[in-house]
Amino acid sequence: MFKGLNPILHSELRLAVVSLLISIQEADFMYIMEQTKSTGGNLSVQIEKLSNAGYIEVTKTFKNKRPCTICKITDDGIRAFEEYVQAIKSYIEK
Repeated sequence: MFKGLNPILHSELRLAVVSLLISIQEADFMYIMEQTKSTGGNLSVQIEKLSNAGYIEVTKTFKNKRPCTICKITDDGIRAFEEYVQAIKSYIEK
C-alpha cells in the first residue's frame, strides 16, 4: 500500500540539503546555509546526520585562510533521495 518514508530525509532541512546537492553535486556550507535559509548551528547538526547516514561526504578545508566545509552528495544519497521521491509518489497517486 503506502511505502515507508525515510526518516533521515523526512526532515525539512535535510531534504532541502539533499535536494540542493542532487542538482549541483557539491556546495560549500555557506552556500547551503544561504539557499536553505537555515542557521549555522542547525545546518551543522543536519549535515552531520546526513553524513553519518552516508548520504553526503563532508570535506573540511581552508579557503583564504578561513575554514571551508564542502558537502557532496554520495551514490547512497542519490539512491535514498530517488527512493524517497518514489515513496512520496505512492501517497499522491493513491
